Amino acid sequence: MTATSHGDFYAGIPVFHGFGSLMDPALYSALPDDWTIGIADIVESTRAIAQQRYKAVNMAGAAVIAAVTNGLEGREFPFVFGGDGASFAVGPDDLACARDALASTATWVREDLDLAMRVALVPVSAIRAQGFDVRVARYAPSQNLSYAMFTGGGIGWAEAAMKRGEFAVPMAPAGAVPDLSGLSCRFEEIPAVRGLILSVLVVAVAGADPGAFRKVIEDMVALVERSPDAGRPVPAGGPPLRWPPAGLDFEMRAARGRPRVARRVRVLGRTLMAYITVRFGISVGGFVPKTYMQQLVENSDFRKYDDGLRMILDCTPELEGAIERRLIAAASAGTIRYGLHRQDAAMMTCFTPSALRSDHVHFIDGARGGYASAATALKAMAVQTA
Repeated sequence: MTATSHGDFYAGIPVFHGFGSLMDPALYSALPDDWTIGIADIVESTRAIAQQRYKAVNMAGAAVIAAVTNGLEGREFPFVFGGDGASFAVGPDDLACARDALASTATWVREDLDLAMRVALVPVSAIRAQGFDVRVARYAPSQNLSYAMFTGGGIGWAEAAMKRGEFAVPMAPAGAVPDLSGLSCRFEEIPAVRGLILSVLVVAVAGADPGAFRKVIEDMVALVERSPDAGRPVPAGGPPLRWPPAGLDFEMRAARGRPRVARRVRVLGRTLMAYITVRFGISVGGFVPKTYMQQLVENSDFRKYDDGLRMILDCTPELEGAIERRLIAAASAGTIRYGLHRQDAAMMTCFTPSALRSDHVHFIDGARGGYASAATALKAMAVQTA
């Protein structure tokens, strides 16, 4: 495959719809050698979460995806939201834009969110030179859009390399602001309905039998999908909405230009209009609130795979117990490491470049630590078994 033909590579990957099929290797296509993996995460996210800065951490992770998407002018590319960071892949023609987006986002996160973000760009060729691969699939939770799934171990290796200080992208100069148009957090926390919100993170142990690992993941997905005791954490009518929204300050920080006071007034007005139209079901200029909220529920990104299974579930304590027992058995067999985190609510961060299109994306995480806390539990298990 030549570099000039890469523009349509991701768009040309067939979309699959049944999440239970995610471990089928036939669904995944190898990224071209001259593509690059982008990685970002929050340094000391555990400390930020201990300070109850969950929303700031999530906003930083989603900002990476928003900045790269806007930098690429909406062109499709594979990405995964990880709670306290994000991973993505771009072809050679989009590498410069991705670098600029990462650099400016890291500066914005430091100056506006008071968090430190590591960012790196890792060539796929460098990953393969280490014996790992990066393969990508496209999973559609609805007819509206698809999300990327990664396998091959390459994303995990790239993240570890970034944490070692390799392939780092320097931050942009002070005052740099990425284009975060469409990034918002206007909805309130989503309380658990079935009992608790469970963050799940499952990865393979190095050298584990691939067949055994696949069986564990398929068992986990089947356990959730066949049970009436678990489901997506976003209710059928959408998340709670009030005005002014709890995330008003974060959306104001993401707005470009204008003095701070002017930005606040503008965002106040924009969020008030959104609240009124959605709260009272008022259609405006082609925007139909009922349709948008239905799409929001369908598009919610509450489960994914990127060298490991990630899920945010609204489930009963009984099902949580069944999930943990299956994971304990697999961990005892030396197949997996896992992290679980229990909380009373989920939260949503939205990226809506256009409310008139159906492909707006909505990232779900736990509202009391979520994926980052599950990752901390997973790391603790790794230390215990080392």
